[in-house]
Amino acid sequence: MPHPLPFRRALTVAAATSLLPWGTSQAADLLLDPTLTIVLDGIYYDDNANGEGDALLGETAGIFNAYDHDADHDAAGHEHGLEQGFNLRHTEISLTGGIETLFDARLNAAVYDGGDVEVEEAFLATTGLPAGLRVKAGKFYSGIGYANERHPHDWDFVDQNLPYRTLLGVHGLSDTGAQLTWKPAWDHDTRFGIEAFQGDNNERLGTEADHADDLPGRDDAPRLWTAFAKWSPDLGHDHALQLGASAAFFRSHQEFHHHGEPDEHGLDGEARLWGLDATYAFDADGTHGQGDWRVAAEYLTAEKNLEVAHHASNPGVIGQARDFTEDGFYVQATYGIAPHWEIGLRYDAVGFTNEKRGPLAGVNADYDESDRWTAAATWHISDSSRLRAQVARASVALETGREHYTQFYLQYQWRFSLGERSDPHAGHHHGHDH
Repeated sequence: MPHPLPFRRALTVAAATSLLPWGTSQAADLLLDPTLTIVLDGIYYDDNANGEGDALLGETAGIFNAYDHDADHDAAGHEHGLEQGFNLRHTEISLTGGIETLFDARLNAAVYDGGDVEVEEAFLATTGLPAGLRVKAGKFYSGIGYANERHPHDWDFVDQNLPYRTLLGVHGLSDTGAQLTWKPAWDHDTRFGIEAFQGDNNERLGTEADHADDLPGRDDAPRLWTAFAKWSPDLGHDHALQLGASAAFFRSHQEFHHHGEPDEHGLDGEARLWGLDATYAFDADGTHGQGDWRVAAEYLTAEKNLEVAHHASNPGVIGQARDFTEDGFYVQATYGIAPHWEIGLRYDAVGFTNEKRGPLAGVNADYDESDRWTAAATWHISDSSRLRAQVARASVALETGREHYTQFYLQYQWRFSLGERSDPHAGHHHGHDH
């Protein structure tokens, strides 16, 4: 093992020493083992929908576009939709490390082309608890599903799949809270997890309405609870399979509508998300990924159980129920056709169940589904860079009708790492995704 870099010897941090009792002489020996990673992500984008094709994917008809909400903005107001021409997606700066055998630590910051900086993840996770237990605390991506924890530079395609983008938002489910996982000592790899989050950082479910003064106060935090289970049987060295099930309960969800019913009105209640996922990987032991297969599929369904809490012109409907349901799924596969070369195919869709229900027939509504086919070819130039071309054919249901259009993407990613630890996202295309 290479000797530590000189600057690492000096990283005896006050945060680490504070974990031990006052006067403990071992505190001075608690060193961080950091790895710094920087990822640049540039994309050229074009379509035959006047350059609006990517934005239209965030405006599909359904239960999340019946009120004022922009799916391509996060809580900080950053624009994440692709514009026609050249785009610099956010630059990711990641610092990971360990504090002896006590914790793993991670800090992920996103730097946008306008100069704004957003903390995507900042957490500590235990490494030495008994009985297969592990605790994570801070801001992090939820462990639900398969795609949720994967960062954009770790995706097999340029953009987020439709179910996540529509039901959870471009970023998926990320918030500040705590996670407890248990990995029992069984013959097969099984993990159970529960999470409690503040419920303040959600893009689609668990939102707070802009006109909150007209609605009841939100429930006390934590407002978001999740649970998940993942099971991986032992299929030998060359094969890997993972099956998962997830659930999320949002104790507080608010919306403020300006259309869909006469005059403005506000809704308050709760929301739920259910999901199933399956992934399979085959390692052909070929040169630089040749012959490797990966297949992934997820199904998600979201429910919002709300009541009218404010109505500008008809206070008599206050207290009436408004129930919303929408689902979505994706299936994708990648195959290593040659050393360093990979092709991928994805089908994703939302809205096969896509409805709004109330006590009176006049408020009921059904919306059409939207779907898309995507093909990609990726050249893994090295462990630190890759070039990807992607073409998609979308059929998108909008409130004004249906749009059919073709999208083209050309993406280049470059990653720089400094430190002894390997980047946890590096080289994922050459091995199994567990």
